Amino acid sequence: MVHYKHIEIEKKWQDYWATKKTFKAHNHSDKPKFYALDMFPYPSGAGLHVGHPLGYIASDIVSRYKRHTGFNVLHPMGYDSFGLPAEQYAIQTGQHPAITTRDNIARYREQMDRIGFSFDWDREVKTSDPDYYKWTQEIFILLFDSWYDKDADKARPISELESRFRERGTTTINAATDEDLPEFTADEWNSYTKEEKEKILLDYRLTYLADTEVNWCPALGTVLANDEIVNGVSERGGHPVVRKKMRQWMMRISAYAERLLNDLDELDWSDSIKEIQRNWIGKSVGAMVSFKLDDHKIDVFTTRPDTIYGVTFMTLAPEHELVDSITTDAQRDAVEAYKKATAARSERERMADVKTISGVFTGAYATHPLSGEKIPVWIGDYVLAGYGTGAVMAVPCGDERDHAFANYFAGQEGMPAIKNIFEGVDISEEAYTAKDNTPICNSDFLNGMSYKQAMAAAIEKLEEIGAGKGKTNYRLRDAVFSRQRYWGEPFPVYYKNGLPQMIDREHLPLELPEVDEYLPTEDGAPPLGRATTWSWCTVENKVVSNDDSRDCVYPLELNTMPGWAGSSWYMFRYMDASNEKEMFSKEAQEYWENVDLYIGGSEHATGHLLYSRFWVKVLHDLGKVTVNEPFKKLINQGMILGESALVKSIGVSFAKSANHDFTEEELKILDILSSKYQMIQDKPLSADLVKYLRKSNADNKEDDIDFQRIKKSIKSYLFSDVYKDLEENDFDGKVKINPFYNYYTSHIDIETVIQDKIDFEKFSAKYPEKDLQLFLNNDDGVFKVSREVEKMSKSKFNVVNPDDICEQYGADTLRLYEMFLGPLEQAKPWNTAGITGVYGFIKKLWKLYHNENGFHVSDEKASSESMKTLHKTIKKVREDIENFSFNTSVSSFMIAVNELTAQKCDSREVLEPLAILVSPYAPHIAEELWSLLGHEESIAYADFPVFEEKYLVESSKKYPISFNGKMKFTLELPVDASKDELEKLVLENDKVKQQLEGKTINKTIVVPGRIINFVLGK
Repeated sequence: MVHYKHIEIEKKWQDYWATKKTFKAHNHSDKPKFYALDMFPYPSGAGLHVGHPLGYIASDIVSRYKRHTGFNVLHPMGYDSFGLPAEQYAIQTGQHPAITTRDNIARYREQMDRIGFSFDWDREVKTSDPDYYKWTQEIFILLFDSWYDKDADKARPISELESRFRERGTTTINAATDEDLPEFTADEWNSYTKEEKEKILLDYRLTYLADTEVNWCPALGTVLANDEIVNGVSERGGHPVVRKKMRQWMMRISAYAERLLNDLDELDWSDSIKEIQRNWIGKSVGAMVSFKLDDHKIDVFTTRPDTIYGVTFMTLAPEHELVDSITTDAQRDAVEAYKKATAARSERERMADVKTISGVFTGAYATHPLSGEKIPVWIGDYVLAGYGTGAVMAVPCGDERDHAFANYFAGQEGMPAIKNIFEGVDISEEAYTAKDNTPICNSDFLNGMSYKQAMAAAIEKLEEIGAGKGKTNYRLRDAVFSRQRYWGEPFPVYYKNGLPQMIDREHLPLELPEVDEYLPTEDGAPPLGRATTWSWCTVENKVVSNDDSRDCVYPLELNTMPGWAGSSWYMFRYMDASNEKEMFSKEAQEYWENVDLYIGGSEHATGHLLYSRFWVKVLHDLGKVTVNEPFKKLINQGMILGESALVKSIGVSFAKSANHDFTEEELKILDILSSKYQMIQDKPLSADLVKYLRKSNADNKEDDIDFQRIKKSIKSYLFSDVYKDLEENDFDGKVKINPFYNYYTSHIDIETVIQDKIDFEKFSAKYPEKDLQLFLNNDDGVFKVSREVEKMSKSKFNVVNPDDICEQYGADTLRLYEMFLGPLEQAKPWNTAGITGVYGFIKKLWKLYHNENGFHVSDEKASSESMKTLHKTIKKVREDIENFSFNTSVSSFMIAVNELTAQKCDSREVLEPLAILVSPYAPHIAEELWSLLGHEESIAYADFPVFEEKYLVESSKKYPISFNGKMKFTLELPVDASKDELEKLVLENDKVKQQLEGKTINKTIVVPGRIINFVLGK
């Protein structure tokens, strides 16, 4: 028999698909359309591991299935190719990010081709390609040239707003803007200079400049989004992040908060993702209340205006603009120290930390708008400057956090006793947070009212005296759109008299300039500030030298756009990727509409998914697209987890002395030293020390090790090196930094481990500089590892390369195995040992179409058993694909092949449709079998088999045939035969005649559907 040669066959069909452009989609077709899309990857230098293709395989199965069922399928792929890793690599090596990105993309493409995806590669996009980001720049200009009309509940061109200003001033204008913008008449507007008008319009535009608190990472030299920060440090590199006020480009996504919230109901997304977005948008209904403080006014949004008489104190965010001006001299040092400490914590960290209570009294008192009482003003890091107004009115009797804060600082200056406004309720131990009919007390005109009554009455009173108004608030804040990086989309912006001007569309793209380094400039400007040619000449409409002193030359924006810019609209570019005249044609977008199936990770719930919804709504408002949402159905695939190998070792840590104020440069050096000595593996430990530590480890008493007792032994072989490093970096090792020893659990490459034991030869080849004696897992010369199932990651050395799987087992095996691991949405561990079973199935499938002489399929009619096997498989596979239950389809294939093998089926009537059934999952072997079956065209567009119920309806039944109560054999008889018909058919059977020969039938017992028994005489 011809053996299945997966390498040869898979290469053959991959070349065929590429040459024939088998999966090319058409923008005009009589077929119904289906648009399947994967969240496109960032092309990292590590390439794909086996966890990455999971979602791609699922979308590919659906895409291939849809082609089989008569759809015109668009299934494209591209690269989110702007990103911080390429820039960091450029900083380290000097290699231009474009080169790194190009090489990484080539690697990704090679890997994806090898897995056999049915992508239409003619539509490939790369966000870092100037031909692509030209249109991203145009969308930015569209946003700049638009404002949000709250009355129409949509974006409108800024030219319409200018026209209304000319005619009526701000009268009747209801725009999404900052609060308290100045009003003006038409005459005043018409009297303003051009620059004055531009400044006013900047407050209305959908993208605008503002001084805002941002997450600043000094080590990376850039602003980070909240989703780029993990546990208070940068996701990339683990560097400290501080809060800092900077002038940034902003996106007015808050204008769309209500629409983003309401339109979730239309989407076929998981409830969990919808809930994440609802919480992120964070709608709250309440009132805006103003508290006076000298010449200032503190605005507070509250969802409980009914509790206004329970206000005991106020808390401002440490970054609040009024903090410096209201703080008294006596409290200034404490306030400044607290502000500095808060700046080192990210917003996410502050929001997540609900247990820590901290704050400082400013020394100032505000005036209660209704009672006239003096209310002490504090600052606390649980209040965020960007959420609401950055101030809260604290009602300890009705809010748990305020209650805890008040009790924590009870008795201190500026913290009065808690006021109780709930009649008959004891609030000594906890706040009363219920919104019920409990009467309000100690609240003047609100006394005796219920929650709902008091809410309405309080708002009415505040509006009456001009101290507040009813308001709906959202947690969703405008998005920071600037990044202090090189490798990102340049803004199509130049500055004239300090005001932003847009470069005319016909002169786009504005391409990235060459720079000598990819770091910020010496004066702190972003990397684009290093470009010697980065100014805009309005006469020549091109980039010119910065030294050009002509009056027509203006500086260009130095920031670049964030990573989510290019990914917020890419789904539309795929529709018309080669269009050089526009982002996409009207006809292409109207045909494809939006994405029917979108597959990607849930980690993008509050980033990419929210921003792309925002941009699509803007494009819809401005008539650029016909849809209001980008993705109809979203599936979040689970993660394929790796099985890591861990060892314990000893290393050096450094304790910083509290009495030394470390500079930023010193902290960087300390970072380097900590990394260097975390895994000490260049010198063997002394025999006594190793023995001591091993025994301690074996006894599980590592936490009790007396490091002081063994310090001399450790110091003799290593401390000298540590202190030498500290001295060279101007640390004396005594005052500023103290080294100490600790255990470290470290990952090692799984390729160096065989059956939980380190392979000496492989380990030495992989880590020639490391000494195994430092690992504490040594047991009589055998170094064991512990195992942990966790995220598959290069940093954890638990990555499995799909190339290796394709080489050894084939791409079809990889595709089937990834689906077989479990439900698509669930996380599941990878186990390479388990793949052999799926590989065995592939070989068994191949064997079904062959005999000892080679390929063999007959044209004889299939047996009823084989037709039954086929059609129950058709039914199951159709249902599974429609329900995205891919793992159970793989099981069905295995069962079907086993049954057909047992039935010795070789009928074309069964084996031809079986090849089509398998095709979405294992396309290479399906194509080869299809070809051997005599077809010249690809299997990709063959009609998917249709389930026919008749083949599953039982037409016969096996009856046990007994003689004197002893069953001798079974007979297949018609299921609908009557008692008399059954008796007649049985008596005509040769086997029965043989048993009855020479005997007398005394009685025949026939029970239809159960038994047939002959009672015989001698």
